[in-house]
Amino acid sequence: MDQLREAPNNPFDAPVPGQSMTDKPGSAAWEHPPQYTNTAEAADFVWDQLTTPEFATQVIAMLDAGIPVEAIGRIILFGGFTEGKWTPDVAFIIAEPVMKMIVTVGIQGGVKKFRMSLGDMTNKNELKSILDIKKNSEAFKKAAKGATKSLPKPEQKGLMAAPMEETV
Repeated sequence: MDQLREAPNNPFDAPVPGQSMTDKPGSAAWEHPPQYTNTAEAADFVWDQLTTPEFATQVIAMLDAGIPVEAIGRIILFGGFTEGKWTPDVAFIIAEPVMKMIVTVGIQGGVKKFRMSLGDMTNKNELKSILDIKKNSEAFKKAAKGATKSLPKPEQKGLMAAPMEETV
């Protein structure tokens, strides 16, 4: 008889709704005072981490793979917040310098082509289809108006419903 094994990604292995309300207060890192409140110190910490050989190699590989600088920066900044390194305010203030640091590491690592923002990942075919829809929107609106005229008006019920119009 085969033994039952748990699926590697069990969708039911998640916190019960409202569980965070019963957890002991102060158990999360961001519920404590941050390690860095000075933006210069926080930026120095990020630079020290980015320039370690292990981390720099990972960043260069991600940039080579076409991952945008903005995405890597957001991961670093959010990770620092969840680890209790800084507050969201400090993360927002150091966002631009962190992204410049990532570009610097990429340039030193020999990355030739950068994607700067998440907006750079758009598909040109998708943009073309959106533009086509906008061009044809007048024709679409006319067709939609004709279709809605033939629909019956819904009956309004309830205490606060607008009074029904009488049809003659």
